[in-house]
Amino acid sequence: TVPGLNAIMGATGSGKSSFLDVLAARKDPAGLTGEVLIDGAPQPPNFKWAFQSRSDDVVMGTLTVRENFSFSAALRLPSSVSVAEKEQKVNTLIQELGLSRVADSRVGTQLIRGISGGERKRTNIGMELIIDPPVLFLDEPTTGLDASTANSVLLLLKRMGNHGRTIILSIHQPRYSIYRLFDSLTLLVTGKQVFHGPAQSALDYFSDIGYTCEPHNNPADFFLDVINGDSTAVAVFNVSKSSRSRRGIEDKLVEEYRSCHFYKQTKAELGGIVQAKPTSGTTTRSGRTITYNTGFLTQFKWVSKRTFRNLMLNPQTGVAQVAVTLFLALVVGAIFYDVQDNQSGMQNRFGALFFVTVNQCFSSLSAAELFISERKLFIHEYISGYYRLSVYFLCKVLSDIITLRTIPALVFSCVAYFLIGLKPTVEAFFLFMFTVMLVAYTATSMALAISADQTVVAIANIFMTIACVFMMIFAGLLVNLTSIASWLAWLKYFSIPRYGLSALQANEFTGLYFCHGLNDSIIPPGLACTGEEFLTEQGVDYSPWGFWQNHVALGVMIICFLTITYLKLRFIRKFS
Repeated sequence: TVPGLNAIMGATGSGKSSFLDVLAARKDPAGLTGEVLIDGAPQPPNFKWAFQSRSDDVVMGTLTVRENFSFSAALRLPSSVSVAEKEQKVNTLIQELGLSRVADSRVGTQLIRGISGGERKRTNIGMELIIDPPVLFLDEPTTGLDASTANSVLLLLKRMGNHGRTIILSIHQPRYSIYRLFDSLTLLVTGKQVFHGPAQSALDYFSDIGYTCEPHNNPADFFLDVINGDSTAVAVFNVSKSSRSRRGIEDKLVEEYRSCHFYKQTKAELGGIVQAKPTSGTTTRSGRTITYNTGFLTQFKWVSKRTFRNLMLNPQTGVAQVAVTLFLALVVGAIFYDVQDNQSGMQNRFGALFFVTVNQCFSSLSAAELFISERKLFIHEYISGYYRLSVYFLCKVLSDIITLRTIPALVFSCVAYFLIGLKPTVEAFFLFMFTVMLVAYTATSMALAISADQTVVAIANIFMTIACVFMMIFAGLLVNLTSIASWLAWLKYFSIPRYGLSALQANEFTGLYFCHGLNDSIIPPGLACTGEEFLTEQGVDYSPWGFWQNHVALGVMIICFLTITYLKLRFIRKFS
């Protein structure tokens, strides 16, 4: 491959994307043999190359073009490059890509109107060009673009190739104005090469083996017609009926190519490289080494800044969640409004605390999409060396807990606590708030642990709903925990609502008396008059350690769930 525009073409399913993935070290190295050499030598660990998939999901849609470029520059350029130089590089790149008009416009999401398709494609390419890679891989960069926009993108790539950059791209069926920009052409048929050489020599080569392109026909269309066995393209060549089948034509094309001078020339070059290398047995293809140009703190600063900004610019996440939480707090406050210190008040308190606990569990299920929604973006940026896994994990978890769990829990506690009329002491209120927040954190951690390796939010929601319903049974309201058979009783230790409800009950019921106005002589035997008696009936330990052991258990569960989440992200399949 030479500096310039190197195109890989072939019919659908010919292996273009897989071939590109192997070259760019984006393919799982298991089962692959051989080496990808750079100028005849093994790839150095810190070699800078860039890969752009056909997906547009590798930019943050809520940020502007300039902000996306600045993020890439801050994390991928060495620390030795000053901030001013990075800004200058971003500005220069914006001008080179023709994005000056939309530099401060948001890229766009499903809910936010953004820049056009061609501008978005150029923004994706710019994210990789920020590091000045000598080699740039592009997987079908014209997919989804109209002819004019696709032509402008390829003209941009051609200018880059003319300045010494090696660009390797897969492309399906370009029009002629795009085809004539190619310097080198590789044609694939079911994973096998049927041509590799100068793009301008391809027509002459096919003419020499009997396939003549009609005047005014697009060469790219002609090549695909030949490969697919289209009658109009093949009729020119006199072949037997048996070899007119697609399989026969494919075999013939492979055979012809392996006897032509282009193949022999490539074979000779590879032979020289192999002879020059020291023999060390069979060489196995190794995976690409991920290197980082910035330290942990720099990465943490920029990733957390982008994560929080993305949340703030997505009002449907934060604002909607707080609004729903406020509505639920008003509803539960209205239903259990001003509970009394009598027998019905005891039942109402128990019901209110159960609702508060279960509501925190189910409202935390929205955390399922935290890693699923940005899965492609995370994998692309992680493999490209933007940031360490630990940085991404910490930033996402902290942003979700602070904005989407803590604030709603505070709002809910402040509204519901006083409307219901729970114990009017400062200590009891803050312990209530702390417990509610801890339940929300634990349920969120469980949601993350379940969904971290899932690709579909709906599947993750099914698993989490089943888990929450199962844990709700052992919370202490639907069944008395002291009456559960011993061979099933151990399941209560895995119930998040049970720990939350036990702590809230111990906080609320201790010190309360529920038999006001009743003569001691007429109180039915077995009727719980004090909060402590009620807690004993429920099997709740209201001693100081009995209260705090619930929080310790929730804390341990948070650590376990987050560890599982981290390990799932660490071993998630990052290669195709």
